[in-house]
Amino acid sequence: MPTDSISERADRGRIRGNPRAGLWIIEASDFQCPYCKMWHDSTYGSLVKDYVESGRVRLAYLNFPLSQHQNAMPAAEAAMCASVQDKFWPMHDSLFSSQQTWETLPNAIPAFDSIAARLGVAMPAWRNCVARHLTRPLIEADYARSKSAGVGSTPTFFVGDQQLSGFQGYPFFRQVVEAQLAKRSGSR
Repeated sequence: MPTDSISERADRGRIRGNPRAGLWIIEASDFQCPYCKMWHDSTYGSLVKDYVESGRVRLAYLNFPLSQHQNAMPAAEAAMCASVQDKFWPMHDSLFSSQQTWETLPNAIPAFDSIAARLGVAMPAWRNCVARHLTRPLIEADYARSKSAGVGSTPTFFVGDQQLSGFQGYPFFRQVVEAQLAKRSGSR
């Protein structure tokens, strides 16, 4: 399987929502970041339910693994290799929900392996992808693209043309999304 094909599938797998949605939310995040986990646990589910599943918003995840988090890059690779098999979002959710079990491990790959197996990922292909770092160029491109867009910390969000840095609770996030949706409907 060519690497380009893997990168293309991994890239598509971390986007969810209606392709015709008028608003994008781009999340630049690190699976080991405690504030990213707080956002995931408190805001992500409501955002998906209210806006992504309703078809009003598309959500994309950009990897921004911070160097001070020893397992951030391996976690990003685990997620992106799952993304090749259309399992990015289940892996994304599982990595955040289990963060405390793997964040300090000297080698978190066995923990990620268990998560992938539990999610029904085709393990030989996933293990090959992780071991050969087949999605690392995509992760590094995410990081570079995020840096050039002004990301300096995680989580950072781009909601339409507005950048939000740091943990934001759902009430504030909902206000920003509604304002951006109104702005788009007013410009038609």
